[in-house]
Amino acid sequence: MDEFVIKSAKLLDADSDLGGVMGQEPRKGSDSSSRAKRAGPNELGGKNHDIARQFAWEIAAINVHLQEIRYFWAKALGVSGPQWMILMALADLDQGEGVPVKVVSKMLYVDPSFVTTQSKMLEKKGFMRRKTSGDDARVVQMSLTDKTYKHIAALASQQEELNNFIFAEFSDRELSEFTGKLAALKIRLEKACLKVAMDI
Repeated sequence: MDEFVIKSAKLLDADSDLGGVMGQEPRKGSDSSSRAKRAGPNELGGKNHDIARQFAWEIAAINVHLQEIRYFWAKALGVSGPQWMILMALADLDQGEGVPVKVVSKMLYVDPSFVTTQSKMLEKKGFMRRKTSGDDARVVQMSLTDKTYKHIAALASQQEELNNFIFAEFSDRELSEFTGKLAALKIRLEKACLKVAMDI
């Protein structure tokens, strides 16, 4: 599950909590099908704005549910949700030489100082190792300990079962294509953020 979160969702801030806003029941008459019937493309031939807004709400709700699942796995390991994300990022990225703080922060869309602070806490708990890069003393390489790999392995069967349930309606090909479209959408959103910032 967290592999999907890391590769597809790319949360902006592992500490963010939308539950207070998004945990509410949907308003009556706000489902996408009824809204789509009410409004077609705009007069300029653009995308249906109601569908786009509904899509944004669905993604926000999905983010909340993913966060709840992430905290469940984190609790099983005795760490916080953000710390779990850092551990999963390392598990995904490490090729045997460790991973720089900057690379993990970029993957999770958080400030490097946040990763540094959390990684020091994880190191004290024995979940990861931190060492200065031999090539650049300013770079800190992070890697998981054997203890962490054993914990992750112990949860693997539960995660696989949950993944099978969550993605039951997707074939491997469909899930791959869907993830690809989400990745493309993420890039468009990054460009949109820059555009909005420049226009303000």
